[in-house]
Amino acid sequence: MRNFVERHTFWAIVLLLVAVIFLWMIFAVWPDWLVDALGRKKTFVNTLLNGVTLGGLYFLVASGFTLIFGLMRNVNLAHGSMYLLGAYIGYEVADLTGNWFLGLAAAFISVAISGVLLQVLIFRRMANDDLRQTLVTIGISIIAADAMLAIWTGTTYQFSPPDWLFGAANLPIISVIKSSGAAVYIKYPVFRLVVLVIAVAVGISLWIFLNRTRIGMMIRAGVNDREMLAATGVNVQLVFVLVFAIGAGLAGFAGVIGGTALSVAPGEDIRYLLASLVVVIVGGLGSITGAAIGALIIGLAEQFGLAYFPTYGVVLTFLIMVVVLAVRPQGLMGGR
Repeated sequence: MRNFVERHTFWAIVLLLVAVIFLWMIFAVWPDWLVDALGRKKTFVNTLLNGVTLGGLYFLVASGFTLIFGLMRNVNLAHGSMYLLGAYIGYEVADLTGNWFLGLAAAFISVAISGVLLQVLIFRRMANDDLRQTLVTIGISIIAADAMLAIWTGTTYQFSPPDWLFGAANLPIISVIKSSGAAVYIKYPVFRLVVLVIAVAVGISLWIFLNRTRIGMMIRAGVNDREMLAATGVNVQLVFVLVFAIGAGLAGFAGVIGGTALSVAPGEDIRYLLASLVVVIVGGLGSITGAAIGALIIGLAEQFGLAYFPTYGVVLTFLIMVVVLAVRPQGLMGGR
C-alpha cells in the first residue's frame, strides 16, 4: 500500500476522495437535491450492498478459477459446470439429511474429486496445449449440462439454510428521518452478509496458503519452472492435483452458497463461467487480490447497472473488461 501511494500519489488521492464520498453517502442523511438526483437512499444503499455481496459470490467462484486458469494456465471452461454440479449435489444432500452444512461439505468434496479426475485424465495429457484444453472442456461442459438437465430437469431449486441465517439485520445506516424526528434504519438479509464474510475468509485463507506456506511456494515455483522443482524431489504432479482439487472444490462450495442466496437452475453454469472469466481478466491472472478486486468491480457494475440504467446494464460489465484490456492488458493486479 505504501509503495502504491508513493508511486501513484494522484490516484491514491482520487481513491481516497471516492472512498470518503461513498462513506458520506452511506452514513449521512441525504439532502433533497441528492434524493432528486439518485432516488431514495434506501435504493442506493441496497444496490451497493447487493453489488458487494454479489461480488463476494463471484469471488468464491472466480477464486477457484484463478487457481486453475490464472495460476496453473489450465483452460478449464467446465468450471461453470462444476459450480452447478456442486449446487445440485449440495441440494440433494441437504434435502436428504436436513443439514445445510453437510450439503456444503458434500458439494466441496464431490466436486473436488471430479476436479482431480479432470486433471489426471484430461489436463495431464494436454499440458501446454491451450486449444485442445479449450475444445475438450467446452465439450465436457455441454455433456455435463445435458446430464444435469436429464437428472434434475429444468426445475428451479431453493436451499433451506439454518433458521439463524433467515431474516434481516438492522444496519447502523439511517434511511430517512421521519417528521417526528425518529430515524428509520436500513435492513438487509442476514445470509447475504454471511456470503460476504465467507468470501473475505476464503480470500484471506487462499492468500496465506499461496504466499505464506511451503505448499503455496511449491505451487508458485512449479508454475514458473516445474522441471527445477521436480529436480528438488517434489512430486509436481501431486502438487498440481492438489491445486486443481482446491479450485474445483471452491466452485462446488460456491454452488451451495450461490444456490442459497439466489437459486439453482439450468443456465447458471454459463452465467458463472462468464463471470469468472471477466473477473480473472479484469483482476489479473493468478492473483487472489486481483480476483477480489475484479469481483467487487463487476458485482457493483452489474447491480448499479440494473438499478439505474437497466437497458444498458449488461453492457457495463463488458465495457469495464474492454477498458482494462486496453489500458492494462495483464489485469489490474497481474504481473507483466
